[in-house]
Order: sequence, then C-alpha cells, then structure tokens
Amino acid sequence: MRASLRSVTALLIGAALAVSPVRTLATEKRDASDEEGVRPNILLIMFEDMSPRIGAYGDPVARTPVLDALARESVVFDSVFTTAGVCAPSRAALITGHYQQAIGAQHMRTGDGGPIPYEAVPQPEVKAFPELLRRAGYYTTNNGKTDYQFGIPFTIWDEQQTGQPWSGRAAGQPFFAMVNIMGTHESRVWPLDAKPIHPLVPRIVPAIAEEREGRVPVIDPADVIVPPYLPDTPAVRKDIAQLQENIAYNEQIVADLLNRLEDDGLADSTIVIVTTDHGDGLPRMKRSLYDSGLHVPMMVRFPDGEGAGMRRSDLVSFVDLAPTILSLADAETPVGLPGRVFIGPDRQPAPDYVFAAMDRHDEVPDRLRAVRDIRWKYIRNYQPDHPFFRHLDFRDVQPTMQELWRLHEAGKLSPVQESYFNSPRSEEELYDTRSDPHEIHNLADDPAYAEILSRMRAAFEEHMARIPDWSAEPEKQMIAAMWPGNEQPITAVPDFQRTDGGVIIGSATEGASIGYRLAREEHWRVYSGPISLPPGTTIEAKAIRYGYKESQVARFVHGS
Repeated sequence: MRASLRSVTALLIGAALAVSPVRTLATEKRDASDEEGVRPNILLIMFEDMSPRIGAYGDPVARTPVLDALARESVVFDSVFTTAGVCAPSRAALITGHYQQAIGAQHMRTGDGGPIPYEAVPQPEVKAFPELLRRAGYYTTNNGKTDYQFGIPFTIWDEQQTGQPWSGRAAGQPFFAMVNIMGTHESRVWPLDAKPIHPLVPRIVPAIAEEREGRVPVIDPADVIVPPYLPDTPAVRKDIAQLQENIAYNEQIVADLLNRLEDDGLADSTIVIVTTDHGDGLPRMKRSLYDSGLHVPMMVRFPDGEGAGMRRSDLVSFVDLAPTILSLADAETPVGLPGRVFIGPDRQPAPDYVFAAMDRHDEVPDRLRAVRDIRWKYIRNYQPDHPFFRHLDFRDVQPTMQELWRLHEAGKLSPVQESYFNSPRSEEELYDTRSDPHEIHNLADDPAYAEILSRMRAAFEEHMARIPDWSAEPEKQMIAAMWPGNEQPITAVPDFQRTDGGVIIGSATEGASIGYRLAREEHWRVYSGPISLPPGTTIEAKAIRYGYKESQVARFVHGS
C-alpha cells in the first residue's frame, strides 16, 4: 500500500512515497480477453492558470512539498505545451484531441464577446474522449470547470460536480475522473478591495476572501522573481507572491485526492496525471503564445511505480492527451486525431514541433499562430496593427495590469515592457528559448537566423495547410455556417428499430450522440450499439450533436 501524503503535507517535506509492486500497466499491453479487472482507473487533476511553479521543476520560490513528492513517484515531463494560453480554447482541444481552431472553438469565449453568444459545432466525427471512455465501459466524472465551447453534452460525463469523483460507479467498473482546481485561477490573485471593473468582481471577491481566511503567508514578495517583461514594483511582486501562495495552498487538494484513493483501496490500480490548463494567470503570460502562457507541468504516476523519477524532455502537446488516455484505457481511438500517444505501451515517436493559436479574448479581437520545436519559437501575427496590450476588463482587474497601464501612461516602462503597448507589431517573431527563455529578443529580422526562420516558417505553413482554421474567415461567417440563420440547430429525436431480441437506436442528425435509459432509471447510458431487451421493456432515448440543442426524449416499448 502506498504511504500517505498526509505526513508529507503536515511536515512540508518531500520524502518519497512507498510503492508496492503490482502488475506493470505502463509496459504491458493488456489482452482484450482479460480486459475486465485489468483496465486502470485514471485520475486527471488539472490546476488552473499555472506554469511549472513547482519545486520539482526548479522553481526556487515554490512551496510545493506534495507536488514535489508526487514528482518523485511519477514520470515528469519538462516540455509540455497547451494549444492556447487561455482556458476555454485550451480545454476544447484537451477534451476532443483536436486543435480548437479546427473545430470552431478558438475564440474566448463563444458565449461572450463575439457577434452573438453561440456554441461551436465541431465536425460530426469529433467526440470528447470521456464519452468514448463511457462507450468502452468506464465511469466518467468531472469536478469543476468544463468550458469546452460547445456546451456540455450529457453523453460526456456520468456525473458532474460530485463530491466523491469515483463513488458512483458499478462494482469493478474502471473510472476516469477529472478534477479541476480553481484556487490557482487568475481571479484568485485579485485583491479583496478589487474595483468592479468586470461584472464578476462582486461574485468572485467574496469567494476569494473565504479561501484566504486563516491562511498563514508562506511566500515573501521580496523573494519572488519578476520577469523582465513586467515592472519590478511592490504591486507586481505582491501579485506574483499571491499566485505562488495559491499554488502552495491548493496543492493540498492533490494530497486529499491521493489519500482518498489510498483509503478506498484504489491507489494500486489508478494512473494519476497532474497538469494545468495553461500558463500563469498574469499579464503577458495568460492569453499569450509565449512559453509563459503555454508551458505547463505534467506528471504521470503509474500505480506500480513504473518510471518513477524519470524525466522526459520530448515535446508533448495538449492534443496528445486524448489519444494517450484512450490508449491507457484500452479504448478505441478515433482515426484522424492529430496528436500522439506519449506514454504507455502504445507510445509513439515524439514530434519535431508543437503548435498553438491565439484568437479573440472576450471583447478584444486578435489572431496569432505559433510553432515551437525543442528550442525555437516562431509566431505569425495576422493583426499586426493592434498592440499586444489593449483594455480587457477581466484582466484589468488585476493590480499588475493596472501597474502596467499606470506606468505606460507615465512613460516609465522599460523598452521591453513598453513594446507590448506599441503597434504595429512584427508580423513574424522568432525566439531562442534556450538563451532567451522570456522571449523578449525577436530574431526574425536578424540575417544570422535566416535559415532557422525559414525552417520554422515552413513547419508553420505545413501545419496551416494540414489543419483547418476557422479563423481564416470572420467570426460572423463561421457562426452562420454552424448556426444557420444565427439560430442554434436542434438535434433530431432518436428513432428505434426492432431487431431479433433487441433494438437499434439512431438519429437523423449526423454525428449525434445518443443516450438511453430503461424504465424507472434516472441515469442516461451512452448508446454504442444494438441493445438486447426482453419483450415489453420500455426504453427512452435522447440525442445531442455537439453545439446543438438536445433532442426531445423518445420512448419505445420493445415487442409492443
């Protein structure tokens, strides 16, 4: 049995946790005939708005004994990048395994700031991977944020916002649980006297006050590291310290979840993945294509200790999570996913490049694309006439952003800091992330780097030719294509067809996902093929195409 993390948290030490040997899930391909009882449980823990500010990643200011201990038990990935520097587009890519701009989910958000509130309508073959896990027999739950940009189709999760992420499953049923940690979000850096610049301030600030009550400070603002693109002022230092303070306190949620797995006898059968939805929630970090917005930590702990303490530097993209988790679960992976399996028995070779996109943020339009290899970053700016920093209400609540505006208006920013308020921006940017980790020296116009620029530009253009990009046309036009007449389509009501001993359920809406339940059941099951039913059985079904409205419920009595 794995040793408890309670002692690690209480003593603020990083002692490695004991591991007892079980069957090797990381290296053995499970036999399909012996799948039941062998398929692992999978727990995905996702922090909000958090770069690798973890002691195990070399952060000298971090106070993260729980995550440091977990790192010693895990395979630690050093080069993981999200597909966007903001939550909703990043989460759309994570949950589907498709780049957000390829499925109409690239703008932050579809429900606010655009021409009209809408939901993206991905291609009919696009499915959230937890729905595919349900079809494969998994029990799936989500706790916290969803934010997929195409609604929350009822077929994705068995349960949402449950206090016990895996308790509702059937006996012996494997589970996939996703737990989102909100306490590190950008808004949790806001001061308690935040001005109501954004309408959510009056609702969020009381929650912040409750979360901070009784906390003992563990991060001294004098100790934090201020990057060169932010002014080194007391207000900025206080925000950075608050950000790291939030991580220090919210990592306890990880300890609680791991302890619960142990108490429930599940630690030796559960793969644990810890990551974040994008980089830090501070200006020029969040909502950017720099590493400060895209580079995230990731740790994968196998229940048998396989690879414990190993560090991997190969490139990993968020579009890799869907095929990897489906592979670990021995579930069928859809053809055409752009990502790869990055760990486990089906591990595939690492790519040469990863890609990211930046589009409209709330009321601020934009369009940039990026490609990165293990060292170099290339950014293409499609709207160079706009400065990087423009007023954005949610971001403007933060004291650091207010400092930037104040010093900009006073002419007291450094040339690097001031450059983010200037226009036109460079159409192309090239950075050496090894010698310039903050990406402040644009090498695109330097003849000494012409060959590298040409290579990175070619990789970018090949990607753009291969991956659809809805931002190539105005958002209004995209919405009209997904929602004809700017009205949300409605999924067709399911129909039933009798077979020998059972029933087949279908929907006239292409790509619709179907749920069904038998008489007196409350829970909707996911339909994946013909159902065997005794005569006289009443069955109900409804359907949902992602981005559409749900259909009405249809009822059928088998054998009637």
